[in-house]
Amino acid sequence: MNDFRKILEALRNARAEFILIGGMAGIAHGASRLTEDIDVVYLRTPENIIRVVTALAPYSPYLRGVPPGLPFQWDARAVQRGLNFTLITDLGAIDLLGEITGGGGFEQLLPKCVDLEVFGIPCRCLSLDGLIETKRAVGRPKDLQAIAELQLLREAQRPSD
Repeated sequence: MNDFRKILEALRNARAEFILIGGMAGIAHGASRLTEDIDVVYLRTPENIIRVVTALAPYSPYLRGVPPGLPFQWDARAVQRGLNFTLITDLGAIDLLGEITGGGGFEQLLPKCVDLEVFGIPCRCLSLDGLIETKRAVGRPKDLQAIAELQLLREAQRPSD
């Protein structure tokens, strides 16, 4: 079960600083592609790491794709020592990213963001230009396929002369 609204709500209620990227950001801009997870780039300050950990802790975060039973403790220390985490929670999958290919970390992405509502929740989202740029840099087939739709959305948003 994916409850992306509750994931975003938990992060917002904890006052975590994050940027919505990936498929869910594309959907927030009007894209029609489905996504199986939610991708966020989080600010890597000690205070914000505590907020992120606190927000997700009630939903039993565990490393996605690893064998069951692998020792993993979800706490600020683990997040401080790591960078990017692909997690499964009781609410669904979340990629918690300290930095991304073609975009960098939170501070580098911030100028490429816009504020949008996602499931009625105000969120900082990567702009269409930022999404196109980072998807191109990653270069996975699914990202390259998404670029065409994102470019059409960008063109539709531009004022006509």
